[in-house]
Amino acid sequence: MSQPSLKIGVSGVRGIAGVSLTPQIVASFAAAFGTYCGPRRVVVGSDTRPSREMVNPAVIAGLLSVGCTPVDLGVVPVPTLQYHLRKIGAAGGICITASHNPMEWNALKFCGSDGITLRAHQFAELLDLYHQGVYPRVSNDGIPSVEEDASALDDHFAAVRSLVDGDRIRRRGLRVVVDCCNGAASKASPAFLKSLGCRVIGLHTSPGKPFPRDPEPTRHNLADLCGAVLDAHGDIGFAQDADADRVAVVNERGEPLGEDCTIALAVRSMLEKNPGPVVVNASTSRMVDDIAAEAGVPVHRTRVGEANVLERMIECASPVGGEGNGGVIVPAVNPCRDSFVAMALILEMVASAGATIGEIREGLPRYHIIKEKVPCRSRDAVTFLRLMKYAFRDEELDFTDGIKVVWPEKWLHIRGSNTEAILRVVAEARQEEEARELVERAMEYFRPIGQ
Repeated sequence: MSQPSLKIGVSGVRGIAGVSLTPQIVASFAAAFGTYCGPRRVVVGSDTRPSREMVNPAVIAGLLSVGCTPVDLGVVPVPTLQYHLRKIGAAGGICITASHNPMEWNALKFCGSDGITLRAHQFAELLDLYHQGVYPRVSNDGIPSVEEDASALDDHFAAVRSLVDGDRIRRRGLRVVVDCCNGAASKASPAFLKSLGCRVIGLHTSPGKPFPRDPEPTRHNLADLCGAVLDAHGDIGFAQDADADRVAVVNERGEPLGEDCTIALAVRSMLEKNPGPVVVNASTSRMVDDIAAEAGVPVHRTRVGEANVLERMIECASPVGGEGNGGVIVPAVNPCRDSFVAMALILEMVASAGATIGEIREGLPRYHIIKEKVPCRSRDAVTFLRLMKYAFRDEELDFTDGIKVVWPEKWLHIRGSNTEAILRVVAEARQEEEARELVERAMEYFRPIGQ
C-alpha cells in the first residue's frame, strides 16, 4: 500500500528513502517488474544519491527472487541505461533515481524492452502485479547470477556522436563548462565532451559528494555555473540534473538561457537535418511552434511526461521532440530524454554558425515564461481546476493536461505534478510582466483553498 509521501504513477515510484520508499517496497516492486518482464535480463543503474546503497541491493534481490538476471551498470546516466538495454536485448530496465527531487528522495523508473518508460497501461499492469503480491519465486538452485557491464557509456556516446558532425565541432575547439551536480554524469559528461574535441572545465563532478544545488537545472540554480563560465572565458555552459536526462544552457556572458531554450535550440538544429513533425508537452514554450513554422512542419502537444511525448512521436514519425524542462528526445538515437543528444546538437549548431551561443539565442523567438509550484492535496487540485475552468470559461481552453488557457501570443497552464504533491502553474507571454500577471491571477484563485 502506498504511504502519504510515496508517489506512484507513470513516472515511477518515488518517496523519501528509508521512510516511504523502504527496502521492502523496493524489493516488492522489483519482483513485480521481474514478473512483468519474465525470467530474462533486466538492466539496473542508479544516480549518485547515498540511498542507492540501500535501494540497489533491494532491487537486485527482488529481481533475483523471480528468476531475472540483473545487469548492473552501477552509477550511470539514465539515457545511457535506456540506450544500453535495447542494445543488449534486455527485457527491461530499472533506473534508481529521483531525478530533480532533493537528495533525501529516491525512486524506481521502469523501462520496457524498447527502452521507453512504461506507458500508462503498462504501468497499470505492473501496479496490478504489485498489489496482488503473488510472484513466481525461484528455488535456491534457480537463482541466477548478477552480471556487470562496463561498455554502456562507450556504446551510448558513439551513437550520439553519429548524429552530429563531430569534425566540425572539433575544429571549433569550444571551451565548455559542464555542471554535473555531482550526479550520474559526473565522470561521463567531461569524457563525452572531450571526445568531441571540446576543452572542458568540469564543475561539481564528484559523485561521492552531496548535490551542491537543487538538481533541477532551472535558471535559479545555476549561479555557480554562470560564474564558472565567466571565470574560464567559456564559450558555453551546460547544467545537467542528477540523472542526466535534462540539461540547461548558459551563454558566453555567464547568463542562463532558461531550460526552455534547450528544446528550442535542439529542435532548430535537428530540423535543419531532418524536417518533420515536432512533439512537445503542453507546458513547452511557443518558441518551438515558431521554429517549426519556419521549417514548415506541424507541432503536436501531449500531456506532460516523457512516455506521453514519445508515444506521440512514434505515432507521427517525429524526428525531434521533448519537454520544456530541458529534456530533448531524438528517437533515431534514443527513445528518451537525453542530455548528451541535446549538448551534441547545440554544440554542432554553435560550430556550424560561427557565432556565439548568445548570438544564436538572440535569433530565436523571444518569450518570457514564469513557473511556480504550490503544495496541494489531490482533492484540492480538483477543486482548483474546476475554479480555473469557470474563471476562464470565455477563453479558449485546452484540457490535454489539467487546464491550459490559450491566447494568440500567451498562455496559462495549471496541472497536477506527476512527481510531487503540488500544482504547477506556468505562464508564457511576450512580456515578462504579462506572464507574471497570469501566474498571479491563477494564484489568487488558489489561496482560499490553501487557507
